Amino acid sequence: MIYIVVIVCIAISVSGVIFAASTMFSNDKSSVQTRLESLTKNHGRGVTKADQPVGSLLSSPLDDAPHLLEAFVGRFFNLRRKLHSAGWQMEPIKFILIAGGSATACTLAYLVLSPFKSLFPAATGLGVIAPFFYLSFMAKRRLKKFGSQLPDTLDLIGQALRAGQSLPSGIQLVAQQAADPLGPEFARCYEEQNLGVSLEQSLLSMADRVDNLDLRFFVTSVVLQRQTGGDLAEILDKIAHLIRERFTIQGQIQALTGEGRLSGAVLLALPPVLFVTMLRLNYDYVMMLFEDPLGHKMLAGGIVFQFLGAWMIKKIITIKV
Repeated sequence: MIYIVVIVCIAISVSGVIFAASTMFSNDKSSVQTRLESLTKNHGRGVTKADQPVGSLLSSPLDDAPHLLEAFVGRFFNLRRKLHSAGWQMEPIKFILIAGGSATACTLAYLVLSPFKSLFPAATGLGVIAPFFYLSFMAKRRLKKFGSQLPDTLDLIGQALRAGQSLPSGIQLVAQQAADPLGPEFARCYEEQNLGVSLEQSLLSMADRVDNLDLRFFVTSVVLQRQTGGDLAEILDKIAHLIRERFTIQGQIQALTGEGRLSGAVLLALPPVLFVTMLRLNYDYVMMLFEDPLGHKMLAGGIVFQFLGAWMIKKIITIKV
């Protein structure tokens, strides 16, 4: 019972730290208000280069003002794109604070509940990695759904073009009829070109936001067609056919590599299962890994080789199409 109380207290304290930090780092004015005030300076002429501060919103897109922590994480992980791909309306700095809070909670819980205090860095690392792993999982799932919607979307745009409508009208039709996540992306593209951004630039921006190879094929074909001419409806039909054929090949690859994926799962699950079994059968024998200095090295080496084996198995069974 005391352990449950301690964990609840830790969770409450970590939540308070995250809330206080997010409040401290957040501005009273939104980025939209800041930009509007900048544009209305000097009788509507906006700020000049002389009085424009470094890193101003006027010198970069409205949603591109990274925090110092975000800039540091961005060297290893494109956090802003991942959050957008996952469909999470969250600032990167808040996600970083959540990861820090998760690491703190895991560390404190481990120090309270576990008798092996020297291994707390592993709990800290797990607390940091877990939010990023979950974010990557949600982003991949959402991007996979986006890719499955794309062939029907290209067919719909092609039919709209054959009916005499323009490409922006076809994009608007997709924005109205397509479900999430594809519909909102095309809706944003349509609104951007309505507000004065060229259609090519709005499509390229959508391709930058959504990490999907098939979408890049579509954007590249539209940009080239608007520069050189040609039957865009026929081009979209061929791209949709190509995407469906790639899905077919990917399904065949999944079937052929099923045995390898199952073998990898068994091999990766065997050491932890064996560890728990031996801990149950012969507790003193397993405790040598934690009590003896040589056991610490063996345990660390086993964990490293476990991750190395998982990486090698994934490389073997992953075939790009």
